[in-house]
Amino acid sequence: MNARLGINAGFATNRYPEPDDWARIVGEELGLHSVMFVADLLSMFYPDEIVSEEVQKINALKQQYNFSVDSIFPAAFTRVNHVCHPNPKMREQWVQYLMRLARTGAALGAQMMGGHFGIMAVRDYEDESRREKMTAIAIENWHRIAEVGKEEGLACLIFEPMSVPREFASTIDSTHELLDRVNQGIAIPMRLCLDVDHGYSGSGNPRDIDPYAWLREFARVAPVVHIKQSSSDKSGHWPFTPEYNEKGIIRPEKVLAALEEGGAEEVTLAFEFSWRERYPTDDRVVSDLKQSVAYWREYVKD
Repeated sequence: MNARLGINAGFATNRYPEPDDWARIVGEELGLHSVMFVADLLSMFYPDEIVSEEVQKINALKQQYNFSVDSIFPAAFTRVNHVCHPNPKMREQWVQYLMRLARTGAALGAQMMGGHFGIMAVRDYEDESRREKMTAIAIENWHRIAEVGKEEGLACLIFEPMSVPREFASTIDSTHELLDRVNQGIAIPMRLCLDVDHGYSGSGNPRDIDPYAWLREFARVAPVVHIKQSSSDKSGHWPFTPEYNEKGIIRPEKVLAALEEGGAEEVTLAFEFSWRERYPTDDRVVSDLKQSVAYWREYVKD
């Protein structure tokens, strides 16, 4: 298995919004070579001129700091209903947003684009007929986005299994079912971005909150895995610092073993943490990232 470390660029949102700042941190201070770029750093609602200027800056910085943008995602501020918005006019705006995100990712050199599959409103999810209708709409919209991805030369789309049913793929079984449905007749394959902190605790199946069960089950179809320290009750998104490693359940050797057992061939392990905008956590972001990289470098040498 070929594994390498990467980073979700969401750490930079509102802290290091300028490309030369976050790129220097990634390439120079952290020594990482793979970036999952996020739309919170470059909104697809900006005019073409702004998006084009930022893409040019980032592409130049990739050379300077020796990293690649391998994938592109929405992020915390764009964690909204998207292709499942109950208002069809608003839903279409988000479909167009994601199409533009695919084009922007391709311009940055990414091979993958995606995000969460969609988020249903509570009212839609609780009505069984409406739930099925919204699921079919979401699949159709991802097929439309895949057509754009194919035109732009992307290798695949990726979606992230979540932790409550109305956000899709919150259990191992439902993830299999959704993967099967969405890949029927799609222009480019839909794969997964796994997350070691996700899974539905209300399913009654302990496998659904076992990160290693998820890794073994989907290793062959998950080119990206979000990694962070996490507890057994899924209250993580912590960095890999001594404080959190002591109480967390994520161990690098177990992650790699599970992926090997599942048959993974190529995988990027992308750090994805969240810090409260409070003192002292906000001042520790880069330090926490450095400690996390050092912790994982014992196991992943790229």
